[in-house]
Amino acid sequence: MNDQRQTVYFISDAHLGSGLNHDVRVRTLVDLLGRIRDDASHLYVLGDLFDFWFEYRHAIPKGHFRVLRALSEVVEAGVQVSYLGGNHDFWCGTYLSREVGMAVHQHPIEVQHQGRRLFLAHGDGLGPGDTGYRLLKAVLRNRLAITLYRTIHPDLGIPLAYRVSKTSRQHTAGMNVLLERMSRHVIAPRLHQGDDAVIIGHIHVPTHLTGPGPMEFLIIGDWLESFSYVRLVGGRFYLERYQDGEAPISLSPEPWPEGMEPR
Repeated sequence: MNDQRQTVYFISDAHLGSGLNHDVRVRTLVDLLGRIRDDASHLYVLGDLFDFWFEYRHAIPKGHFRVLRALSEVVEAGVQVSYLGGNHDFWCGTYLSREVGMAVHQHPIEVQHQGRRLFLAHGDGLGPGDTGYRLLKAVLRNRLAITLYRTIHPDLGIPLAYRVSKTSRQHTAGMNVLLERMSRHVIAPRLHQGDDAVIIGHIHVPTHLTGPGPMEFLIIGDWLESFSYVRLVGGRFYLERYQDGEAPISLSPEPWPEGMEPR
């Protein structure tokens, strides 16, 4: 790998397979992946790249060839690509790892880059509360549930899952409630354990908060409406919006809302 390619990228929540501006989202995402291929050392996909993903033994959801090919080219260029399953695409088997070459994780991970210690997660189910969702998540990820779903023919199982997925693509918690919960129960503990950045997807609202000290909290946003992603260059984070054919728009970091700072 070229020693000059040290940028670390983070993307999430493209929800490929959903109908909203699908062709535009695929084209622009492939364009971004081409740029990543040329200047990145690492790429982290923090879940919900697909609106639904399930691997049968001999079938996968169709319609994602261009993006999967672009991801494969990123891997072939020497970029280390890691994939964290989200709440829409956690049923990842071996296809993405064997055929595309990505390292696939089903749980949050901690990594170090450019002198920074990062905690990465999709973002669903973090912190206390939402007991019903946690129970459903445990059931759906159970091996027995996966085995039973595979008994449904793909021509029925995949369309059914897409219909269910449309109803679950909602984010009802207000940002103040979210930030208070994340600050107290996720970010503060990570800060005490030595991490200095927490990066998640899932929320679809691009956000970059700083403090106290070196701690930073980033919500990547999505590739549905925001077309946002995160870069780490020289130890500094940049939250950016993709501009088709133009330079990206950088979103400036902001301080934590008063009284909600992680401590």
